[in-house]
Amino acid sequence: MASTIAVPSPAVFQKPIAEAELLLRRNEELERELRESRRREERLAEELRRVRERLRAAEEAEERLCFELGELEAESVCQARDYHRRIANLAKQLARAGSGGPAVILER
Repeated sequence: MASTIAVPSPAVFQKPIAEAELLLRRNEELERELRESRRREERLAEELRRVRERLRAAEEAEERLCFELGELEAESVCQARDYHRRIANLAKQLARAGSGGPAVILER
């Protein structure tokens, strides 16, 4: 009896090759998307770093402004008290001058 060797048709080999090519293309696609995603992540991380730096600078500026505002408020209170005292003294002088008493002139 003669032995026969079964030779598979070329179509049998084409399917696994086509699937392998599809998988290779998909793998390349995924690797490209991963590289793009990493670049995007790096850009966003750098942007976040810059935003944090601007926030830190803004907070420091806010602290300085609040301190300056507090000093100005304290100064304005002192000036208002001084002004009120001057007005009171001038009112007293005016009252004395109107009553015929000796007028005292105060200097600033």
